[in-house]
Amino acid sequence: MSQSTAHKTATPVAAPVAAARAGDISQESDLPGLAVFDFDGTLARGDSLLPFLARVAGGDTLRRHLAGSVAGAASRRLPGRHLPGRHLPGRHLPGRETLVKGGDASDADDDFKTAFKRRLLRRCLAGVPLERAREAAAEMGAWVRWHTPLRDTLMRHADQGHRILVATGALTLYMPALLADLPVHDLLGTEMAVGEDGLLTGEMVAGNCVRAEKARRLALWMEETGPYGRRWGYGNQPSDLPFLALMDEATVVPTAH
Repeated sequence: MSQSTAHKTATPVAAPVAAARAGDISQESDLPGLAVFDFDGTLARGDSLLPFLARVAGGDTLRRHLAGSVAGAASRRLPGRHLPGRHLPGRHLPGRETLVKGGDASDADDDFKTAFKRRLLRRCLAGVPLERAREAAAEMGAWVRWHTPLRDTLMRHADQGHRILVATGALTLYMPALLADLPVHDLLGTEMAVGEDGLLTGEMVAGNCVRAEKARRLALWMEETGPYGRRWGYGNQPSDLPFLALMDEATVVPTAH
């Protein structure tokens, strides 16, 4: 991997300070190696969610839902916060019980990005037949643009017999179709609920597989499937720093657009 493509931390992930070398991937244990890759902006250029939703809902409908989802996320129910500095007499600081217009108790603890994503998925996917979502997933092959240096790195890991895991906030509805031609063994992603009638509910099954949640799922997955020898991780900052901190070698990749 070229120096202009990725940066590697010398210690547990804090900040990318040293350029990654373009050379060898070495194995120092009899245990199998593990290579973990983020997808959007790491293995592939750009973000895959909106292209998928456009194929499901249509471009015009998606644009309307984007505006409504931004507004809803901005006015969500928020947990109580303590503002730094001097307390102002008579000023009421809203707490968890305060529900502003558009708020939703189910995402009280979401950050803005997850609250936006939750609303957008509800608007675009609720009531969509699972088969239609699978058809849209099959169409995503025309969208994907591989980030070639990272794809090549994945192939080198595979050539050396390392287990390959993609850990992503992207939806498991379409990720298998995008990864079908790569030697990927396992996938951690954001799962969507399907009703008994075969229709998507629009709800994430276990939350958004990003940031700290991605790291939590990865730690559990490694405990269940390991042990492993050396562990390599590739992702963006700041969102992937939590999972990269679990790796022996963490490479922070400038987001590929």
